[in-house]
Amino acid sequence: MKITVLSDGAWGTALALVLVDNKHDVTMWGPFPDYIREMNESRYNSRFLPGVKLADGLKFESDIAKAVENSEAILLASPSQYLRSVLEKFKPFFDPAKHLIINVAKGIEVDTWLRMSEVTSSILGECRYVAVSGPSHAEEVSRKVPTLVVAASKNIADAESVRDFFMNDYFRVYTSTDILGVELGGALKNVMAIAAGIIDGMKLGDNPKAALITRGIAEMSRLGVALGGDAQTFAGLSGVGDLIVTCCSGHSRNRHVGECLGEGRKLDDIIKSMGMVVAEGVVTAKGAKHFSETAGVETPIITEIYNILYSRKSPETAIRELMTRSPKQE
Repeated sequence: MKITVLSDGAWGTALALVLVDNKHDVTMWGPFPDYIREMNESRYNSRFLPGVKLADGLKFESDIAKAVENSEAILLASPSQYLRSVLEKFKPFFDPAKHLIINVAKGIEVDTWLRMSEVTSSILGECRYVAVSGPSHAEEVSRKVPTLVVAASKNIADAESVRDFFMNDYFRVYTSTDILGVELGGALKNVMAIAAGIIDGMKLGDNPKAALITRGIAEMSRLGVALGGDAQTFAGLSGVGDLIVTCCSGHSRNRHVGECLGEGRKLDDIIKSMGMVVAEGVVTAKGAKHFSETAGVETPIITEIYNILYSRKSPETAIRELMTRSPKQE
């Protein structure tokens, strides 16, 4: 297939390399022409995926019209808060009869509180849409580490198409029809990863990390089901699978933010020090809190992470209040 990746970030690059490995015709587009030119010449994405040699077969194009020309599938891999602007650029060239849309961003759009499938349909209208999510750090996928993800679509045939052109001996794809559950799992786990980082930054040990992951998936599932997702989805790759890797990995940007908060650093300073690297959970915490309030679902961990990020609550106070809540049945 001819596939265009609309992103120059780490995840889009790693997936582009998988697709090139599978003998597809792949072109990457990014919003900064000078950087696209640099990647094409150096064959490295030094800004977002350093140290990984880019396959000779991977093409680069800074003109979006040329990038998507004759493409059969469009891979959306920009951070969630930039998805709308990328879709607006792509819209004049979108053909619903031709293009299969694959989104791999994990987040909730701020202010609108839309999931990525909803942002996409608000710009493109009805389209063949597949969400891909799961425990999959770009740094490891680019090294061909065995990785499993899930592809979700209302039309199972579209999910199976994505499975077939991504799957190989190091990248395994399962399918689902629960787009809502898969997208929420991928978004909410980033909030939990900030909590995991706080535990690491405070050097509290293994007991609270295990408790966080356990109660975190319970909270994610409870909220997801209330919003219309399938409880089983949250026990799968886009739920507990992604939660574990994001809470435990040194590659996790969200865990890094939490670790810095646990060490006593200020959020603004942490974000500034990360440059163009995006930690989705910082913004997703706002959307998660909005969802919990509108659905009337109790989400104590999400609420406390929101308070730490946006109400300047100390991690010590948040943990104490979580620990001293009224007794519950598991």
